[in-house]
Amino acid sequence: LTRDLLVLFQACTGIDNIAEAITLLELNNWDLVAAINGVIPQENGILPRYDVDLLILMTSASSSSSPPSSSSPAFCPVQPSRHILERQSRMLSFRVEYRQRSTEVVLEDASTVGDIKSILETELQVPVSKMQLKGWKSGDVSDSTVLRSLHLPKNNSLYVLTPDIAPSASTSQSRYQGLSNQNYLLVISHREAQRDYSLNFPASKTIQEVKRNISDLTNIPVRHQQWDGWPASASDDSMTLASSGISYPCHHLTVCRRSSPALTVDQTDECTDVHMVSDSEGDDFEDAPEFGVDESEVFGMGSASCQKSPMMPENSENEGDALLHFTAEFSRRYGDCHPVFYIGSLEAASQEAFYGKARDRKLLAIYLHNDESVLGNVFCSQMMCADSIVSYLSQNFITWAWDVTKEANKARLLTMCTRHFGSVVAQTIRTYKTDQFPLLLIVMGKRTSNEVLNVIQGNTTVDELMMRLMGAMEIFTAQQQEDIKDEDEREAREMVKREQDEAYRLSLEADRKKREAQEREEAEQVRQERIRKEQEEEREAIRLSLEQALPPEPKEEGGEPVSKLRIRTPSGEFLERRFLGSCKLQVLFDFIASKGYPSDEFKLLTTFPRRNITQIDPAWSLVEAKLFPQETLFLEAKE
Repeated sequence: LTRDLLVLFQACTGIDNIAEAITLLELNNWDLVAAINGVIPQENGILPRYDVDLLILMTSASSSSSPPSSSSPAFCPVQPSRHILERQSRMLSFRVEYRQRSTEVVLEDASTVGDIKSILETELQVPVSKMQLKGWKSGDVSDSTVLRSLHLPKNNSLYVLTPDIAPSASTSQSRYQGLSNQNYLLVISHREAQRDYSLNFPASKTIQEVKRNISDLTNIPVRHQQWDGWPASASDDSMTLASSGISYPCHHLTVCRRSSPALTVDQTDECTDVHMVSDSEGDDFEDAPEFGVDESEVFGMGSASCQKSPMMPENSENEGDALLHFTAEFSRRYGDCHPVFYIGSLEAASQEAFYGKARDRKLLAIYLHNDESVLGNVFCSQMMCADSIVSYLSQNFITWAWDVTKEANKARLLTMCTRHFGSVVAQTIRTYKTDQFPLLLIVMGKRTSNEVLNVIQGNTTVDELMMRLMGAMEIFTAQQQEDIKDEDEREAREMVKREQDEAYRLSLEADRKKREAQEREEAEQVRQERIRKEQEEEREAIRLSLEQALPPEPKEEGGEPVSKLRIRTPSGEFLERRFLGSCKLQVLFDFIASKGYPSDEFKLLTTFPRRNITQIDPAWSLVEAKLFPQETLFLEAKE
């Protein structure tokens, strides 16, 4: 079964190297379709998907045709049965986070997203209808989506959102019970990067959570972290900072990557078959045959490559860890004077080089190392460590490195190159033989795609390498100037547009304020007019009531004494009326008020001598007030 899958994989992909083909199949758990779809070139950004029936048809056709020529030795026709090509079921593992709770779900890739939700419904006691399962790399998926169609890795991380379900009071109480509101400042020094992090953590944070956060910052997995500074009481990672015994409010810690213990001479009693030594230690074993020890037994396989540790581990969890190991090993072998290798994924290096502002963009130099090449040591020590090359690369390039000595690492590189630069670059790297390494690929980012300007092989000189780097730089500079010009023009247009938008906004704001002020003024006028009318109506009502309450005007020939009063108004008009001499002054005041001159606004004065009648007691009669038998008075507005 394994041989048939290998033959079919080579026939579909054209990969002649059996070891490389086996590595690619193992990376995909011997899932033939997934392995083929990971290698087949991309067209328009979409990977063509082969199904089982198509592979059977291809294999059947090849078996019925004439034997292949020597030009295609990798295609070996076979007649497989249906069960050979049927997709093998894969077990997928999901770590699902929900409100400080983590749940592990394992099921076959033939299951659906809805199956995961059904399991979580039982575990989390959350209805499927109110559950949102997030974290899919392909975006949101429906419950009917088959996991196999998402092409997921073996281990996955997801999280559940329940916006319609509020956290229960018991959950919040149990979580925060006994915790203070203090915050701890942890000053954490990263030895390898020589960098300090000042981080604030609540007292309820656990040591494990702190280590996970540091893993995100330093790319050092928790299990590889080596710490200094934790107190002896912090013996359990599940302890909170409040209970760990660290200093408050500030505590200093140090973290670095845990180094693998190397075998020493004292351990030869436990492991005598293989003893790994560095180049400097080789002289100690030149006389090994004299002691009855074969040289191949001392070095295991007897090859020179066994005398030094690999540039890059074969199965590193992430590219950042692999690059850290590569940089450390490169410095150990060839010294600290070397290009600054970008620590991160190829995708991140491309983003750093190509997708910033046009003035900040750089070329991407991809250095590919192979320990099995005889040119490796010379190229690294003479070219890559030359001061002129190091300076030029540091100023004008983002340098990213990878070790292709191991087939697994090479297959991983080809997959990354196919994803980011297309199948042509991956096929180009595949065609180079071991003795042509190391390789230095010069990549330039363009508007629509990335272009490989040059591939520099290991059999070169410092002058030739510098000339080719400068040639690539000339091409890049010309393109960069065009990009800068386009970017400046675009920014100028955007600036003009922003200024126009701001001016328009200010104009609208001014019009709005003017309109609001006018509306307020009109509203105030309406209000004042209403008040004025109300006051006039009130005065008129008072005037009418006073006029109706006045006693009738007496006749001149009446039996009782009559006082005839003549009153001049502020407008020059005269009011004349007869009153009984016994009438009170209040009747006179009411008469004047009924004519629109209330006593609280006007004074009633005599001419000579000048007296203010309004200050006299209103209960006095006209006779008592000496306004009898006749008198001329005048009204004057009060101040």
